Amino acid sequence: MSGAFVGLGLGLGVVLVVVGWRSVRRPSVASRVLPYVRDVRPDLLPDVRPSAWSAVFGPVLSAGIATLGDLVGSATSVSRRLDRLGRRGDVEAFRAEQLVWGGIGFATAAALGLALWSTGARGPVLLVLCLVGLVAGVILRDHRLSTEVGTRERAMIEEFPAVADLLAIAVAAGESPVAALQRVTSVAHGAMPDELGRVLADIRTGTPVPAAFDALAARTGVPSIARFAEAIAVAVERGTPLVDVLHAQTADVREASRRELIESGGRREIAMMLPVVFLILPTTVVFAFFPGYIGLRLTS
Repeated sequence: MSGAFVGLGLGLGVVLVVVGWRSVRRPSVASRVLPYVRDVRPDLLPDVRPSAWSAVFGPVLSAGIATLGDLVGSATSVSRRLDRLGRRGDVEAFRAEQLVWGGIGFATAAALGLALWSTGARGPVLLVLCLVGLVAGVILRDHRLSTEVGTRERAMIEEFPAVADLLAIAVAAGESPVAALQRVTSVAHGAMPDELGRVLADIRTGTPVPAAFDALAARTGVPSIARFAEAIAVAVERGTPLVDVLHAQTADVREASRRELIESGGRREIAMMLPVVFLILPTTVVFAFFPGYIGLRLTS
């Protein structure tokens, strides 16, 4: 039975890979050009007809995504975390990823259940195991999203002083805030330049500069970057010298990083006492008293 399931899964995987490869190996000229002219000539858009796979599994997948959203919580938290990660409006795709992770967890638990069933395990135990695998897959994908957001924001904190210095140098050289943003995003790479690139894209689409930086302050989860964005918005709106604001914000971030490093060192100092107390100290005591113990045994 397990061999049959493995063969069925392998066969379906090969079929899906072949179908997907044949559909994307040679994109047509229309598929490459139409995304750039769809707002000018909407009449050129082809009729989108669903494939057999989407026609069969599309409604089931949509219902599963809706049910998953009702079970694991509202889409507001997911949308905010995706926005902080740079994936705006991608909640349904994330729910689909959660379904895939839940399916992988269910399949793993089912394979383990087949192994346990061969040893004599009962049906209710196997059913609970499969449900646990499904829920664990969904929760792990949500936890991974939070981890990715935290990693990106830590990278933004590390890159922020250098990026702020580059902006200050560009503004001090006589460039406007928008030109300084364009210069920094063109020469720098990382999480913070990508976030400033989103601000620059909002400005180019007609958003005022203060409103674009206010949006950055609203969507970020880093307090120092939120203060930086709000300070730039106020400086641009009121005409405050922007170079002084950038230098002050950079100094504040460096001071906050130094303070956080000192606090982290204090916490690690307490954690370092655990191996000293429970490993090194008992070993030292054993080495100190063992020769005396052996001497007492010999004399007795």
